[in-house]
Amino acid sequence: MTYRTTRRAVLAAGLLAPTAVAQTLRDIRTLKPGEFTWHPERSPAGPVAIIVSIPDQRAHVYRGGIRIGVSTCSTGKPGHETPTGVFTILQKDKDHKSSTYNNAPMPNMNRLTWDGIALHAGKLPGYPASHGCVRLPMAFSEKVFAITHVGTPVILAGSHADPVDIVHPGLLLTGDATSGFDAAVAKLKGRGLPVNEPAITVLVSTASGEAALLENGRTVATSPTRIAAGSTLGEHVLSLIEAHDGGAALRWHGIGYAESHGVSVEVPQGSILRRVGADPAFAAAVHDRLHPGMLMVTTDLPLHPDRRSAEDFVIMTA
Repeated sequence: MTYRTTRRAVLAAGLLAPTAVAQTLRDIRTLKPGEFTWHPERSPAGPVAIIVSIPDQRAHVYRGGIRIGVSTCSTGKPGHETPTGVFTILQKDKDHKSSTYNNAPMPNMNRLTWDGIALHAGKLPGYPASHGCVRLPMAFSEKVFAITHVGTPVILAGSHADPVDIVHPGLLLTGDATSGFDAAVAKLKGRGLPVNEPAITVLVSTASGEAALLENGRTVATSPTRIAAGSTLGEHVLSLIEAHDGGAALRWHGIGYAESHGVSVEVPQGSILRRVGADPAFAAAVHDRLHPGMLMVTTDLPLHPDRRSAEDFVIMTA
């Protein structure tokens, strides 16, 4: 089956249950407002990533790099457009109510920013109609709420690529395929998904020439970066999956994204990880925190407060 890919303030009061729930794989272009498809059996375990395609008004859920669900959604209406970029879930509240919009209900709320952007259940008229949040069908929002955790990446984009497997023989940000690798992999084997770990994100900006290490949204270390073979990396999110080849390498899933619709977002196989280096102390801090679900985000935008703030968003492109 071929699938097509497809955030400010809170929705008005009122909820709409899905009009139908697909029980078999289907072409998501045929989904009507409120409809979705959900097949968790396709990938029973692994890190979760959510991609919202604003032009297509679709939310895609991946687990272990495999798409397990797609739903219609409703993003921000004109004047309240949903911003694009990479976010991580900051807070979860099954029975949340808006503090801004007359105590409006926001069931199954996965918060993306502290100033009001979230994924939650809401009305789905078939077009962008929210004040910036991403509205989902009630039943689909319940399923998503059950498998996400604080730190789960959510990409809000104009276009994106499906996750690709990347196997890299060496440690992140060292340029060294052997130094300290066995010890880091040993730590990795004993760790689980961020539900039991701090949410760790490594940001790498070619524009700033800097890398930042975030733990639960707070910057804990920074370093100048060295970018080999060119001055840009592109906009990508890489999620650490597991040790690979008997511990000889690390396996990642890479997702490319862009603000605009129709932009090419192909993820170069492995080349991003090979090209990035940082100071030894920074690299050691990253390696000490390795766990499945850890994120590395690359961007050609500057790491500026207008685009990134502690415990709020990771990278905002618009």
